Amino acid sequence: MIHTNEITGLVLAGGRGSRMGGLDKGLQNFNGTPLALHTVLRLQMQEGGLIGDLMLNANRNLAAYEAFGAPVWPDTLSDFAGPLAGFMTGLERCETHYLLTVPCDTPVFPFDLAQRLAKAFDDERTEIAMAAALEEDGQLRPQPVFCLMRVDLLESLVAFTQAGGRKIDTWTAQHTTVIVPFNQPGDDPRAFHNTNTLAELHALEKN
Repeated sequence: MIHTNEITGLVLAGGRGSRMGGLDKGLQNFNGTPLALHTVLRLQMQEGGLIGDLMLNANRNLAAYEAFGAPVWPDTLSDFAGPLAGFMTGLERCETHYLLTVPCDTPVFPFDLAQRLAKAFDDERTEIAMAAALEEDGQLRPQPVFCLMRVDLLESLVAFTQAGGRKIDTWTAQHTTVIVPFNQPGDDPRAFHNTNTLAELHALEKN
């Protein structure tokens, strides 16, 4: 069982923003607040008080990210190696027993995200809990960047990436991973909509 302040929240803002024309996605405004700051604030408001520390993973404009009030750590893997590089950076810096990863481009993720993922750890065999959400086609699909994991998985992740691994779900498949569905009555169907383009970002603002 996970208790108060045992989780470090990590905001993943280290991507290239290629589908936003190279813009730094985490610094684009959502309802007047930079996406990454909005994500930090949403983590601070998680139900159950499970989030203790917060960190940001970014690879450029570090001073801008540091202004959001949480430590900022660039990837330790080179060449924009994707979300797993952010996972590794978080696990290396994490001082709590658990790490929760959240991307900066999904601004309406649930306020009970940490609490519901944490329930998977009532079974002590659980190593990773991963959110799953309904897509537009009605299928429930895992959301690999929304993961709650034990920090002692660092060694496994280092070995996986050193062997050339880059896909989150290939790595999590090596561990006892519990898929946690967010498809209950009252769950926001937009909760896991990520904004890859400015048009998608502005459309989500209007809803």
